[in-house]
Amino acid sequence: MPRPASMASEQSPLLPSKDLASSREDGNTTADKSRRRSRLREAGLFVWALVATGAVIVLAVWAQHGQQTAGHGSRSAKRNLVFMVSDGMGPASLSLTRSYRQFVDGLPEDDTLVLDRHFWGSSRTRSSNSLVTDSAAGATAFACGKKSYNGAISVLPDHEPCGSVLEAAKRAGYMTGLVVTTDITDATPACFASHVLGRQMQDDIALQEIGAGVLGRSVDLMLGGGRCHFLPNTTAGSCRMDDVDVAALAQDEYGWSYADGRAGFDALKGGERVKLPMLGLFAPNDVPFELDRRDMNDVYPSLSEMAQTALRALEKATAGSDKGFFLMIEGSRIDHAGHINDPAAQVHEVLEYDKAFKAVVDFIGQSKTETVLVATSDHETGGLATALQEPGHLPVYNWYPRVLANASASCERLAAALQDYVAHRPSSLSDGDLKAWINHELVVSGLGIPDATDEELALLVKDPEASINTFAAIISLRAHIGWSTHGHSAVDVNIYSSGGPETDMIRGNVENTDVGKFLSHYLDVDVDKITEELKEKMGKTNLEAVEAESTALAWGGEYHIAEERMRF
Repeated sequence: MPRPASMASEQSPLLPSKDLASSREDGNTTADKSRRRSRLREAGLFVWALVATGAVIVLAVWAQHGQQTAGHGSRSAKRNLVFMVSDGMGPASLSLTRSYRQFVDGLPEDDTLVLDRHFWGSSRTRSSNSLVTDSAAGATAFACGKKSYNGAISVLPDHEPCGSVLEAAKRAGYMTGLVVTTDITDATPACFASHVLGRQMQDDIALQEIGAGVLGRSVDLMLGGGRCHFLPNTTAGSCRMDDVDVAALAQDEYGWSYADGRAGFDALKGGERVKLPMLGLFAPNDVPFELDRRDMNDVYPSLSEMAQTALRALEKATAGSDKGFFLMIEGSRIDHAGHINDPAAQVHEVLEYDKAFKAVVDFIGQSKTETVLVATSDHETGGLATALQEPGHLPVYNWYPRVLANASASCERLAAALQDYVAHRPSSLSDGDLKAWINHELVVSGLGIPDATDEELALLVKDPEASINTFAAIISLRAHIGWSTHGHSAVDVNIYSSGGPETDMIRGNVENTDVGKFLSHYLDVDVDKITEELKEKMGKTNLEAVEAESTALAWGGEYHIAEERMRF
C-alpha cells in the first residue's frame, strides 16, 4: 500500500535522500584528498628537514676539516714564520738611531726607520727569578713559551727541559734555521735547539745543535759566528774544553755542509747554492760590530746578507713541500754595544738590524707563501738615555748625533788596538809618548774626538785593560748620551710585526711568554709533545749531573764582564 505523501514528507529529514548521500560521498572524498595532501606536505617537510640537517652537518664537517687543514681559520695550510730578536735593544735605541740617521742622511724630522712603520706593541721581560732577565731566560720564554731562571737554556726552574718551537716545527715537517751575529752557541740561538742548565755550557750546546742530542737534528741551517766552539782544543783557534771536532762530526755523522769564511759564504750565491743542512761559521767568535765590519766586508758577511741568504735557501728547500719554514734571526751585538756603553757601535748595529728587517718585509712582499714576521727584544741593555746631565752642571736638553757620526771604529776595536800596541810596546817608549800615540791614532782617528783631556788620556795609559769603558765614556760624554748600567735593565721592549693572521694576539702590552706562545700557535705545532719526549729521553737526572758546573759560575748573580766577554 503506498505511503501517504505526508508520511513520506515526515521521514525525509531522517532518512538521507539519494542526492544527500551523493553529496556526502563527494565531501568525504574531498576531505580524504585534503588529508592526503596534508600528509604529503608533512612528509615533504620532514624529508626537507632531514636533507637540510644533513647539509648543515656536511657543511660543518667540511668547515672543520678546512680549519684543520689550514691550521687556524682561513689561513693557508703552508706558511712561513720569521722571528727576529734585537738582543738588548730598548725603545731608547730606536730614538737614538732614528735621530742619528736623520742627521747623517739629511732627512726630515718625520722620517722613520722601517721598524717604526711596523710597531705592534711591547713586551714585559722579567724572568722567573729576577725582575731583570738575561738573554737565556728571555730566549727560553720565546722558544718554549715559559718563564725560567737567568742562565737557563730551554730548561725550566725545576730543571726539566722544555721543548722549543723550532724543535716542534721540525718534527711537524717545517724547515728550520738560525741566523746570528754572535756565537751560534750563544744564549738566544741555543734556546731554540738545545737544553742545558747553564748558558756557559757552549761545548754541549754545539753538539746538540748539530744533532747529537736526544731529539736528533732539529736545525737545517745555521749561519753566524762561534767557530771556536766547533774545533777541537788541539786546533789553533779553538775555545772548547775537549778535543771533539764538532765541525768534522757535523759533516761526517750528521750530513752537514760546511762553510767557514767569506769565500765560503759567497759560494752560497745568496742562497741559490745552499745544500741543507748547512753550517756556516764565519767568525772565530762574534762577527765584528757593523761599525768595524763594514771595513772588513771581504772577511765577514753582514746580518742582512746572512738573513737574505737564509730566506732564499729555505724558500727553495720548501718549494715542493706542503710545509714552509721557521727562521730565527738575531741582531746579537746590539746587546754588546749596550754592555760596553758604546753609542756609536749601537746606532750602526740597530741600522743593520733595520736593514735585515726590511729584507724580510721585502721577502714577504714577493713570496707566494703566507709569511708572518714577528720581532722583539729579549731585554734592554745599558739603561740607555738620549740625554745626559754632567756632574756639577744643569741639564742640557739635547744630545749630539754629530759626535757619533765622527766615529770610525768601535770602542771594542780601539781597546784591542791599544792592548796590542802596549803588549808590543818598545821599552824606550815613555808614558808621554804612549799618551800622544793614543790621542792621535785612537781617540782622534778612531773616536773622532779632537779634545780629549789629559786626565782621560792618562787613564787610558794607566789601565789599557779597562780602556773599552774609558773610550765609551769619552764619546758618550761628548754626545750627551747617558747610561745607567753595564748590564741589563727591566724596561719593557718593543714588538714589531708585518701583521697577518692572528697577530692581534700579541698587540698591546704582553708577556714575553705570550710571544713564544704565538710562535707555536701560528705554526700550529705541539711544543708540549716535544717537552714530554725530552723528559722521557733526557730526564731530570741527566740534567742534574751537570748542575754543579752550571751553578758554580753563579748565573743570575754577579756578572764578570771582562771574563765573560760581554755575553749576557
